[in-house]
Amino acid sequence: MASEPGILTDWPWKPLGSFKYIILAPWITESIYSIIVGDEKGCDVFNLMILPLMLWRMLHSQLWISLSRYRTTKGTNRIVDKGIEFDQVDRERNWDDQILFNAIIFYLGNKYFPGGSHIPIWRTDGVIITLLLHAGPVEFLYYWFHRALHHHYLYSRYHSHHHSSIVTEPSTSVTHPFAEHIVYFALFIIPVSTVVFTGTGSIIAIAGYITYIDLMNNMGHCNFELIPNWVFSIFPPLKYIMYTPSFHSLHHTQFRTNYSLFMPIYDYIYGTMDKSSDTLYKISLQRKEETPNVVHLMHLTTPESIYHLRVGFPYLASKPYSSAWYLWLLWPVTLSFMMLTKIYRRSFVVERNQFHQLRLQTWAIPNFREQYHLKWQKESINNMIEEAVLEAEEKGASVLSLGLMNQGKELNRYGEVYVKKHPQLKVKLVDGSSLAVAVLLNSIPKGTTQVLLRGNLTKVAFAVAFSLCQKGIQVTVLHEDEYEKLDISLGTKSEGKLVISKSYSSCKLWLVGDDLTEEEQRKANKGTLFIPFSQFPLKNLRKDCFYHTTPAMQTPKALENVDSCEQNWLPRRVMSVWRIAGILHALEGWEEHECGYTISNIDKVWEACLKHGFQPLTVSTQSKT
Repeated sequence: MASEPGILTDWPWKPLGSFKYIILAPWITESIYSIIVGDEKGCDVFNLMILPLMLWRMLHSQLWISLSRYRTTKGTNRIVDKGIEFDQVDRERNWDDQILFNAIIFYLGNKYFPGGSHIPIWRTDGVIITLLLHAGPVEFLYYWFHRALHHHYLYSRYHSHHHSSIVTEPSTSVTHPFAEHIVYFALFIIPVSTVVFTGTGSIIAIAGYITYIDLMNNMGHCNFELIPNWVFSIFPPLKYIMYTPSFHSLHHTQFRTNYSLFMPIYDYIYGTMDKSSDTLYKISLQRKEETPNVVHLMHLTTPESIYHLRVGFPYLASKPYSSAWYLWLLWPVTLSFMMLTKIYRRSFVVERNQFHQLRLQTWAIPNFREQYHLKWQKESINNMIEEAVLEAEEKGASVLSLGLMNQGKELNRYGEVYVKKHPQLKVKLVDGSSLAVAVLLNSIPKGTTQVLLRGNLTKVAFAVAFSLCQKGIQVTVLHEDEYEKLDISLGTKSEGKLVISKSYSSCKLWLVGDDLTEEEQRKANKGTLFIPFSQFPLKNLRKDCFYHTTPAMQTPKALENVDSCEQNWLPRRVMSVWRIAGILHALEGWEEHECGYTISNIDKVWEACLKHGFQPLTVSTQSKT
């Protein structure tokens, strides 16, 4: 939002939210009807192409968004280092509004503008006229309108909304108030309306021109340099008629230079060219891939989780997972990605963060949660994890946190297999179990005398049970096999506090793992507090009970470039303990691996966590009615 919003700031369909595309229903229906009943003038191809063109523009822009986020995460040719936060994602979430706006105008023009219907596929003269009109009137008028927008009166009411994003993304390019988009459309429609009115227009000229505008807009805001230097060496005048991402990036950091649309010639003519444009261009081109200090490994959960990755749909990634109806329409893309994961069997970078002097990266393994339960997938998954470990070693990372890769002893003995196979590893493997235990123990309300432990017994579950027994808190289990495993592990160290019970109503605090069934959950007393010790959240079935998140903590403000929710289900700026553990390991300079069946000093880990600004989460347990 601009600092002093002017009139026509909001889009007219803002109240419709995600259902805004229903506005196009009358025109789309009319197009379908015309196909069915026919038209005496023949099929109007241009009318039929408006919807596919709109869908192509959305796909084109989304590909740029994903590419930009992937490339800036890796660091190669990155222009601006500053991070992106949630407020920018929220501000730019409706980047598709201008596509909807343009589609409405095209449908109206097709019906009411002279020559707007039954446009031919191709005309050479129309293409030439479009190019000349863009290079002349459009670029010239845009330059001066843009300079006017930087006058205090218009800037404070309109253009400051766009410039709120210092670090640009492709979605930034179209994040403007509605009033600005009206003027932009009036400029860009000059070539289109001229060729249509003169009868020289063609579908390819119009669609190509719009695609060109989208391409240059997205490229100029992608925050990584991709125009090779040899292009300007071969044809030096090109620098006057085509800008680069670094050229426009300076406009967002310096504000009073580089006003041109896509052709810098007008900045050269009127003396507004930033003197550091060439220098920044060369520096950005020479920039190498960033080397991380800490790597966090994660994997996909469900096929739809690809859209919740930071390199997927930014707005979905910026909030805890919720089912979106429109994702069902993308099943061909989802299926294609699933097939791709069977071919591409390597980890890939999805996120970068900065915490003080530590460079953090998150890498994703192209596997889904269910695959980790299949024995025939075990070798393949372990090979991919091992390759990621060795790649982190090669890149010079000091710590690799296993995160969701820590799937238990059945898969890789909590990461121990990699250490034994590669005893000379310099990168320290951290499974985060010690911090998970510390967080769980500090999540239990003071005065608790009894807890019920239920679910798949992991390394964390055993350590928590041991600590609770040592504290004099009774640990109750419901199944004999679970009791036997715990009794063998704890022995006399249980202090007589490990008991077996057949009653689900014996206590109101449950520590639960992955195997808790819905039926068991429904048997809990009203007001029961469920605290998961697993990495995956519990399905909240009971409105009369309380649910804690999976082990996690609130991150300090010093953690930069946080614009997505971890693991799809954690709230904003909340990080899983498995990821935090790797950061702590690097910050404290601990030299030992934390994997296998090793548990670090829980008090030491907890104190280090608090010292570096991570804060525990709390859950209100006030009576529910």
